[in-house]
Amino acid sequence: MPEGPSIVILREQADVFTGQVIERAEGNSKLDKVRLVGQTVRSFRSWGKHFLIELDDVSLRIHLLLFGSYRINERKESAPRLSLGFANGELNFYGCSVQPIEGLLDDAYDWSADVMSDAWDGRAALKKLRGRPQLLACDALLDQTLFSGSGNIIKNEVLFRTRIHPLSLIGDLPAAKLRELAREVRTYSFEFLQWKREGTLKAHWLAHTKTTCPRCKIPFVKAKELGRSKRRAFYCERCQKRYGTDAGTQQAEQPIVEID
Repeated sequence: MPEGPSIVILREQADVFTGQVIERAEGNSKLDKVRLVGQTVRSFRSWGKHFLIELDDVSLRIHLLLFGSYRINERKESAPRLSLGFANGELNFYGCSVQPIEGLLDDAYDWSADVMSDAWDGRAALKKLRGRPQLLACDALLDQTLFSGSGNIIKNEVLFRTRIHPLSLIGDLPAAKLRELAREVRTYSFEFLQWKREGTLKAHWLAHTKTTCPRCKIPFVKAKELGRSKRRAFYCERCQKRYGTDAGTQQAEQPIVEID
């Protein structure tokens, strides 16, 4: 699933169509595509994993889900969910969710929750975290109301960098460690963006998909499904501290873990 930084890159690439009029709208989504023809692209925006196309009287929300993709000025063999044609090219989306948004985008989205946004509010994120003490750290970093744009790569890398065990409870983290966690999510997201642009993202992974801890030189634990989010996790039992004696066992959001 593309994470926030990847959607920022999509937004930047699509910017060549800003101000252009939609001349053609096709695809197998249930969206009213006739309505789109003749409308001008006012802006391309992003909120977390949502790619947003702001038009004259409606906006489009595109979520690439787990296996979605896009092409600019080229096509795949499979049918697109949405294809927009302009005088200077075309924008095609595949395997994604396409939904209309009526009204202003500023009314629909909390930009302060987007880790890639200039409006990001770290203090607000901390306040939300403190209000959910029973949340597992691995689930907190995938909660889009807390860290919009953070995904599984960011989760695994940030928890390793901050030396926090993924089954730690948010309420058991020391105040300084909680601040470090929130700060590192944003910091790493922008490093992710830089490395993605350079084509070197995977070369900088310390934990995600890795087999050995680079600090302790011992095997990582690989969990197929961890936490309520049931996503893959890679972590070190030695250097990533598990905060809370019974972390992961005394809360309602019971983790489901399968270890290879």
